[in-house]
Amino acid sequence: MDQTLYFILLLIGECRQYHFINDGKTWTEAQRYCRENYTDLATVDNMNDMNELNKYAARVWIGLQRASCDKWQWSSGEHALYRNWATGQPDCNDECAFMRSGQWHEGQCSDNWSFICYNANTGLIFVNQAMNWGDAQSYCRQNHTDLVSVRNQNESQQVEKILKDNNSSGSHVWIGLFRVRDSWQWSDQSDSSFRYWETDKLIVIRENRTWSGALRYCRQNHVDLVSVHSEEIQRRVMNVVKRASTAEVWLGLRHSCSDKKDNKCWPSGEPVLYLNWATGQPEGRDYCAVMFNGEWHDLACFDTRHFICNNSEFIYAFTIYQILIRVTIF
Repeated sequence: MDQTLYFILLLIGECRQYHFINDGKTWTEAQRYCRENYTDLATVDNMNDMNELNKYAARVWIGLQRASCDKWQWSSGEHALYRNWATGQPDCNDECAFMRSGQWHEGQCSDNWSFICYNANTGLIFVNQAMNWGDAQSYCRQNHTDLVSVRNQNESQQVEKILKDNNSSGSHVWIGLFRVRDSWQWSDQSDSSFRYWETDKLIVIRENRTWSGALRYCRQNHVDLVSVHSEEIQRRVMNVVKRASTAEVWLGLRHSCSDKKDNKCWPSGEPVLYLNWATGQPEGRDYCAVMFNGEWHDLACFDTRHFICNNSEFIYAFTIYQILIRVTIF
């Protein structure tokens, strides 16, 4: 957290009144001051709140901070309030969760393991077929209700029982838990996911890398491979893509499901709501997306191309938890 001295905006009670503190402090000092003297640093729920904040000084602290680990959510859309992680988990290196010996572990979503579905009519169903997390989720939704949610100790015991009955209690078994890549949280721990970030900064990397190599580079040196989630971002990408030397440039979209019409999410966690595929695209069943002549095309992920990173968080002005419900991620 940047410790630059800024003024403070704090939150007073449930009526969401803001009070301007004309005293330069670090973010941590500002949080402590607000909690000791009022309620907490300011939470921003909507554009009305933003307009209210804009009446004050040009730069003030608000209560948004980056969490130590991204948020976890069930495939059904419910918050993961109950936790049963193994020691040292989660370490935030992977994005999907499996159960082994009664405890949860992070796993690579591309790994192929058996899994447990939930059926609203018949209960839990153990599926002894090795699939990646996204394919397991699609299978459960198409044939039952969803991948299993483990929301309390009783449900955890039910899952352990069905694994024991199928001689799989020590195996890696997918459950419906995945990591949401919105690692920011409000100081007062509220569920507000309203975001209003400064305009994105796009960086063209003139190095030939595979899609995975490009993703790794962007996350290590910037924020992520670019997500094109609106016409506005599409136009910005088209403006900067001219700086690349390759005709095709990697975008952040990858699809590894057998059903090519089942749209996936961008690496940043945003659902695919905006599409700009060229005619006849996508063709493949396991592909990564590139931009070519202003349109999207599929390309084998192990090919090498230049790519675009974004160097700041995207403008979030929607409720991510509501919009992710029933959306499949890869």
